[in-house]
This record gives sequence, structure tokens and C-alpha cells, in this order.
Amino acid sequence: MSCHDLDGSSEESTSGERKFLLVGNPNVGKSVIFSKLTGKNVMASNYAGTTVSMTEGTIHYQGTKSSLVDLPGIYSLEASSPAEEVAVKVLEAREVDAILFVLDATGLEKNLPFAYQILGYGIPVVFALNLLDVAKAKGIQIDINRLEKELGAPVISTIAVRHIGLKEILQKLHEVSSKKKKVAPSHRPKSVEEYWSEANRVSQQVQKVTEPRQSSFLDRLSMLSLQLLPGTLIALIVLCLSVAFVVGGGKALRSLILLPLVNDLYIPWITQFMSQFMAEGIWLNVLVGEYGMLVKGIEWPFALILPYVFLFYIVLSVLEDTGYLPHLGVLVDGLLRRIGIQGSNIVPFIMGYGCAIPAILGSRAATTYRERVILATIVSLAVPCIAQTGAFIALLGEHSAMALIFVYLLSFLAILFSGMLLNKSISGKSDPLLVEIPHLLLPNEQALMKKIYLRTKSFMIEAEIPMILAIGVAALLVETGLLNALGIFLQPLVVTWLGLPQEASIALILGVIRREIAVLPLLEMNLTTLQMVVGSVVALFYLPCLSAFAVLTKEFRLKLALAVSLSTIVVAFFVGGLIHHIGKALLPLLI
Repeated sequence: MSCHDLDGSSEESTSGERKFLLVGNPNVGKSVIFSKLTGKNVMASNYAGTTVSMTEGTIHYQGTKSSLVDLPGIYSLEASSPAEEVAVKVLEAREVDAILFVLDATGLEKNLPFAYQILGYGIPVVFALNLLDVAKAKGIQIDINRLEKELGAPVISTIAVRHIGLKEILQKLHEVSSKKKKVAPSHRPKSVEEYWSEANRVSQQVQKVTEPRQSSFLDRLSMLSLQLLPGTLIALIVLCLSVAFVVGGGKALRSLILLPLVNDLYIPWITQFMSQFMAEGIWLNVLVGEYGMLVKGIEWPFALILPYVFLFYIVLSVLEDTGYLPHLGVLVDGLLRRIGIQGSNIVPFIMGYGCAIPAILGSRAATTYRERVILATIVSLAVPCIAQTGAFIALLGEHSAMALIFVYLLSFLAILFSGMLLNKSISGKSDPLLVEIPHLLLPNEQALMKKIYLRTKSFMIEAEIPMILAIGVAALLVETGLLNALGIFLQPLVVTWLGLPQEASIALILGVIRREIAVLPLLEMNLTTLQMVVGSVVALFYLPCLSAFAVLTKEFRLKLALAVSLSTIVVAFFVGGLIHHIGKALLPLLI
């Protein structure tokens, strides 16, 4: 929803463009407000560190066009993290007309110290007092007029998910930016201690809590999920339900709907259609042959991978928008500290099971560079993305559930081992856990559906084109006979050490482009269960896809990206060969 939807005007002005900053603590609804005001496709997630890099959108109001810059969600301007450093640099540049500061009506006192820091810059500020519906449910009432007098700036009541107060925000932003009036709180604190003392005084003056109410089910669930014993049980239930939904639902979609559509309708039709225009030969086979771009390029990403990707993004989006992930972060903080990262990093860590790229980018929310390196390395090495998961299920699920469990157990052990090794080898310490615990809320349906759609669309765009190109390479290798020559060259590694058939060389080549394509060609081969496990293990630890490598290079420079990639290759081939030889030795004893 853009601003011309709010005031009925869509006319743009090319002159007098203004620039506004959007700031606030994490979990106050800042990204929701940004998305509503600009209409930009920005995901609103209910956990700290969502918006680490600046995001800019355009707003239209009464014939004028302005820009809104969404700064990282942070707690202060102490510049103790990359996100805070970004905010300080932008504020010190003073190239803005006004600031929109979002306050949480349910936690006013903890928001105000940061608000006073922002007021200290003397830039016109408009405060959006958000989450008033949640505050009301908790019996919290706030005197808006008195709060305005204390802060010396306008305060607008908002419920962003229901579009309440957004038009008033726009009106007030343009009003204060036109007047260029500096803000002046009734009392200006001068130190951190005074910030908190003043925040306590003001919150007591403007806020009161009505008669005690019974805790809601979500409030009680929130408290239980933070405790070790019931929290661990809740986490296991959530994990089991999530896995059952993704794996079971994905298999059902694949076998009952998508595979019949592709195999029974699409493939016969596209094969017959292309045969009418092209004679038999290499180029026809490249398009609709064994590794045809128009055959496997549709079957693999749409029929085999997409069901699991789509359902995983449903689960991830629900967990984000309910606010459960930070609760899980507190619960697993002790475990994650053993591998050198604090519990708040559970968010990008879990995102790695969807895709390594947002997980690596999400590591920016870590408080130290050391934690970023550890997190990015672990995700690149041992966390299978959802596309890999779909490929593993397609390869192993129909043959041996124990084999599939073994691969993921190995992944978990690799995460622990590599994390502890990195924790000991990289100097420095992890900061204490400081994470905002948001309220457990029912997701907003519109925002949830938009997020799932955007994530699925992004995956298909990023995965489909590289996958089709990789399949084209595979088809050319097969049709020109280069695969045989390549197989002979790689025979000592592929056949002797890994115990895979010679044609499996193609999987290793294609896996450079995308990890899951190191698994999918194995579906076309008559492999034993041991060979399937070895192929899956190699694909699990194999080097990151080209897109992930590019992000690693951008975030940590080429030297670290190369070190991580070479390490994954060595681990993949070493562990894969080890499993082959151990399995081969134990097999006669089990028969």
C-alpha cells in the first residue's frame, strides 16, 4: 500500500523532494510501517536484526514525492554493532528533513532512552506510538498529550498492521519538515544514566495499567517457551510439526499433483511439440532429451524442489511473525555459545535452512565480526538449504528413511564440530545475549501471505535460471561424449574413492552452480543405498553455490570466501570417501 492510497492522490511532483528517516528499536513494527507507507516489497519480521542494511522507498503525499529511509532496528547509538554504526553515520550526515521514530506502546520505558539520543540531534521528529491494540489488551493506557509535552515532539497513535494512524504520520512529517522546527524535550538528559532515569520518570507520568487481567494463552505460552523444561518440549513439538508439515506435505504435493502433471501431461506435450520443429539430433536432445532443458528444467525445480521450498517458507514466515524465533534463541543460547555464537543468531541460522544467502546477510546482526565469520562458515559448510532438502528427500526418501536421518544427523554433528573448532581457532569472545523478546502474536494474514509469495518468487527466479543453464551444460556433456572423457579423468576420485559410478562426475560439475544439482542427477542412476548416502553427503558439504560464494566475497572479501569454499570441498570428498569405505567394510558383516 503506497501513500497515494492513503490520501487519494497519485500525482507526483518533481520538485521539493524531501528525505525522512525511519528509526526505532527492533520489534516495534518499524518495517511494517515502512512497507505500508512506501508500498515497497519489504518483509516485516518479528525479531531483532531484520533490517540490517538501509532500505529506501518512495512515498507520495498530496502531489509531492519524498523518500523514506529505513535504518536498522537498534537499541542505542553507542555504535557497538555494524547496525548502530550505520545509524550514527546517517544521523551525523544531517541530510534529512525529519525523523519518524517508532515507539512500542507495550514497552515505552525501554524505547525512550534511544528516543532521547535521537532528539539530541535537533532534527524534527515525529513519534509513532505503535502496537496500541496489544497495549490495550495488556491493560496499558498512555496519555498521548502528556507524552508529546515531555518529548517536545508530536506523537501519533498507530496500529500499523490495520493502517491506523498512517495518514496522520504523513501529514505531520510534512508539517514538521516544512517548519524546520527543532525539537525540544521538557528535560534533555546528558548521560546514559540520565536517559534511563528520565525514561522511567516519563513512563510513570504518562502510562498507567488498569485492573489486572488474566494472561492470555499466548502470554502463558510465551513464558513457558522461555523456561528450560517446558521450553525444550515446546521447541521439540514445534520442530516435529514443522518437519512433518514440510516433508509430509511436500511429498504429498509432489506425488499427487506436481509429478503427474509434469510426467503425464507436460513432458509428452513438450516432447511432441519440439519434435515438430526440430529434427532428431544433439540440439533436440539438449532441449527434450535425457537432460533436456525443457524437461528436467521443469521437473526438477517445480515438481521435486518447489513443494518443499513453498512449505518451508510458510513455516519460517509463521515462526517469524508469531515472534517465536527470539524465544527459541534464548532457549538455545547455551548450546550456540559452544560453537562461538550467541542465541540471537538463531534467526539467520534457521534462515540458512531456507537459503544460505539471507543467512550470510543476516549475520550482520551479530555483535562481533568473529561471530559473523563463524556463522557464515557453518552455514556454508553444513547447513543444507531447503532446495537440498527437497533433493535429499527425492533421492533417499523413497528408499530409506534411516539414510535420510543419517545425512541430517551427520549435518548436525558437523555443525557442532566445525563450530567448536572455529570457536577455539578464532580469537575473541562472544558478547552476552541481548535480544528483544517480542510478544507472541497471531500473524497478520495479509503480511504473511505477501512474505510467503515474495520468498517463493525470489527462490524461483534465483534457482530456475541457474538450474536450466546447468541442465543445458549436462545435456551438452552427455550428447557430445565429453562426459565419458570427464569420467575417466575423475575416475580415481569418483569411482575409486567415493564408490560412485563414472557418470556421477556430472553431479560434481553441476553442483558448483547450485548444491542441489549435485544430488538430482543421481536420481537418473541405478544406485545402491550406500551410493545414495555417499552422493548426498558429498552434496551436503560441497562448496556453496555461485550466488552464495558471491555474497561471501562481498561480505567478507575474496580470501575468506575462497578459504571457506576450499574447506567445504575437502570436507565433502574426505567424509564421502570415508563413509564409502567404512560402509563397504561393514556391509559383509551385516549380511
